[in-house]
Amino acid sequence: MISPAVNPDFSHLLSTPNAKRLLKRLNELDSKKTNANFDNKIKPQLQTLSEQWQKIIHTEDTNAFDENEKAATGWLIALFNTLFADQEVILVRGAGEPEYFPAKDNQPARIEFAHGFFQSALHELSHFFIAGKQRRQLSDFGYWYAPDGRTAAQQQAFERVEIKPQALEGLFSLACGRDFQVSQDNLFADFDTSTSTFTDDVYQQAKAYIAEPHTLPRDAKTLLQALLTIYTAA
Repeated sequence: MISPAVNPDFSHLLSTPNAKRLLKRLNELDSKKTNANFDNKIKPQLQTLSEQWQKIIHTEDTNAFDENEKAATGWLIALFNTLFADQEVILVRGAGEPEYFPAKDNQPARIEFAHGFFQSALHELSHFFIAGKQRRQLSDFGYWYAPDGRTAAQQQAFERVEIKPQALEGLFSLACGRDFQVSQDNLFADFDTSTSTFTDDVYQQAKAYIAEPHTLPRDAKTLLQALLTIYTAA
């Protein structure tokens, strides 16, 4: 059976003061970068995207959910494809399940997220950021995936590899002003999950990233810095 867990409150991790402090530290780390020409080139595009995001979040209460999701995911696609234009990879709205396709035949790598959902896009980006150079050359980063209904051993393996991606997803979500919930992806588990520490493990990893932002994957720092710049300007 699935036992209910007492979940930590992720919303406290990036309060406005915490977000500003984290952004300051990310900016300090960014000042050590050497790719100033590229940064200057995309500044006007990022300013436009910032203005677009303000419009999106201010119309969330009046638009239907589908309209909000389409606008938000379209914005995230544009932001990612702008920030990482020099990496031959694009974010793509998928119609089915998420999948990563490495670059091939002069075509850029594709990160396809599930069913056009904003949260799925953040999750798949997190996996991309965690993956190193070698795994980015493999379909789905070389991950195995057992569907819901996993054995206890399979669930433990799933949770081990999901801690850091979901910690990143949580930070990205909060930096967008959105709620975040950990996903154990095990609705049909037929074993007791009450001893799982997964949710707290994700929470502690997110806290560790905030405390030591230099430990964030390089590309994750880039996206988080952009999101926090936009979020704290609201």
